Amino acid sequence: MSDKPRLQAAYEDTIRGKLTEQFGYSNPHQVPRMEKITLNMGVGQAIGDKKILDFAVDAMTQISGQKPVITTARKSIAGFKLREGMPIGCMVTMRRQRMYEFMDRLVAIVLPRVRDFRGISRKAFDGNGNYTLGLTEQLVFPELNPDKFTRPQGMNLTFVTSAKTNDEARTLLEMMGMPFKAAPGKKQDAA
Repeated sequence: MSDKPRLQAAYEDTIRGKLTEQFGYSNPHQVPRMEKITLNMGVGQAIGDKKILDFAVDAMTQISGQKPVITTARKSIAGFKLREGMPIGCMVTMRRQRMYEFMDRLVAIVLPRVRDFRGISRKAFDGNGNYTLGLTEQLVFPELNPDKFTRPQGMNLTFVTSAKTNDEARTLLEMMGMPFKAAPGKKQDAA
């Protein structure tokens, strides 16, 4: 892995300079950057069938290229037949090169494969420069064999940036290729 991922090279060569120019940072450490991407898959059906969780772990391993951590229930909820400590999902945190490679694949290959895709929401920021995106179907990832993973399973992707505001984070993600919906008031170019 000696080569830099394409997106990381683009960030270091051009995006960082454009952000500095646009927001007028005086210190290079003020420039927003991607810190990590977290994939989280909640598998509620794992309460009744442990094999469903194994499939989710296998799928997440193939998608991210690293082994996920099993997440457990924090409280017991009788209505869901859930006990504290039961395994109910899995998650992966990607950083550095793996994070840039995943984001490049997500923007170039995965999101265009989503059915009826018209861009992702501009509003899913948390106020501190972090963005969360939900996918309802894991089979948009080309790594997964549709014959093996027959059950539809969704996941959440969280992009953690060092940006202090939503606008800075949105600009960073847009420059990195995230296909946001057109801003209200701007017409989107016909492709």
